[in-house]
Amino acid sequence: MPMSPVVERVVLHWGEMGTRWGVNRTVAQIHALLYLSDRPLAAEEIADALGVARSNVSTSLKELQGWKIIRVVHVLGDRRDHFEAIQDITELFRVIVEERKRRELDPTIALLREVAADDPKTPAHVRQKLKSTLAFLEILDHWYKDMKGLPHPLMLALLRMGGRIQRFLKSEPG
Repeated sequence: MPMSPVVERVVLHWGEMGTRWGVNRTVAQIHALLYLSDRPLAAEEIADALGVARSNVSTSLKELQGWKIIRVVHVLGDRRDHFEAIQDITELFRVIVEERKRRELDPTIALLREVAADDPKTPAHVRQKLKSTLAFLEILDHWYKDMKGLPHPLMLALLRMGGRIQRFLKSEPG
């Protein structure tokens, strides 16, 4: 499956960005290819398009499925598994944020709750930093849960407001 120059450019860029986000380059490139594709793709098509080994594609597809941003679909008359990415960018963003929260924020909060207890062996300044870090992460966690529950149109309206919220809050007395 040959890629158009624009698709190739975006796929390569997405791979570079993936490495900056802590995601394997091939994983990110496969995601970009599936996101931009107008149809589900078989693993062999992905391997051919990207010029990577089929085993690398298989491992990468499993990782993307673990992130819940792609899924297996079946194509009539073809026994192979095909893959498609979430196509709605706002849903994709929501799923990625949810997975990052589950993988990164939740374990950190759990650890801080465990170690922030008043252990006399821990220096006071360390206990204080752990408690303030935990308090901030818990605020962030509550904020996320509140935002997650917003209806889609309301969330988009909130995002579009951008800096106007800050200006509004600054103009409020006291």
